[in-house]
Amino acid sequence: MPMPHRTFAQLAKRRLTGKEGRERIREVRALLDELPDYKSGPYADLRKWLAGQIEETRVRAKAVHRDSIAVRREGAAQIALVGPPNVGKSSLLQALSAIQIKTGDYPFTTLRPVPALTRIGGVLVQLVEIPGLISGATEDRGGGRALLGVLRSADAILYCCRASHGAEQLQIARREVETAGIEKDALLVATWADEAGAGDVARLRAAFPDLEVVPVSILDDTSLDALRAAIWRLTGLVRVYLRSNGVVDGEPLPLRPGATITDVAASVHYELAAKLSGARVWGPSARFDGQRVGAAHAVQDGDIVEILIR
Repeated sequence: MPMPHRTFAQLAKRRLTGKEGRERIREVRALLDELPDYKSGPYADLRKWLAGQIEETRVRAKAVHRDSIAVRREGAAQIALVGPPNVGKSSLLQALSAIQIKTGDYPFTTLRPVPALTRIGGVLVQLVEIPGLISGATEDRGGGRALLGVLRSADAILYCCRASHGAEQLQIARREVETAGIEKDALLVATWADEAGAGDVARLRAAFPDLEVVPVSILDDTSLDALRAAIWRLTGLVRVYLRSNGVVDGEPLPLRPGATITDVAASVHYELAAKLSGARVWGPSARFDGQRVGAAHAVQDGDIVEILIR
């Protein structure tokens, strides 16, 4: 009597995890030989899925076995989602950005980096899902060299780990990033937090004491809002709102810390910076509302600025 189809599916996923290229195709074919030859039902569905894995593996090999994969930067900052396969990165990206992408409960659903724009803190930020990094990525296993090349241009990293899975697989992915000499500001997203057991998140915090850990469930809007706030802090940007004729623009200008009134004006138009005589400021950097300041005045997050021209 064949083993239950659910047990076989779990076994298949475990045997395919971490395998790529010819090795993965050989394993798929071995699994197909072990499958009962039913023409319909769950075993037929498993056969169809496994057969599809052969073509997907070939496509993935062509897609990522290159030294670089271009991801065009958009938005004020680029944040990369990094972690082992099958920890919910695609679902998280979809929940944060409303992008429609393929998701699945098996490894390597995502074959290439997937960028998506989302508004965080009122500012457009680009999130990029990096396909699962496995051991040997720096030696180009699983197309890792190209994926790490994308990661080098990111401003910061969201390490993703399923809350109930423990730290081992994420430690492997993080080690590959460090071996590649990539150093970025980062935090850890504990995904599927709604299914986490008592102490799971605490164990992740103990395993990664240098990272802020943010538990998240895509079914919980409050946890997603907490993650958005953490991502905004990770960007390190400050937001400045322009005021003109007594009306404040609702869309902020994203600026680097230490930006001055001159930088604010230049971000609007270079001619405005050339005509600048100063500004009036409301907010954290002002000693009082409407304070008149010079061009070298440093703005802070949440400031409202009215540009004055000669």
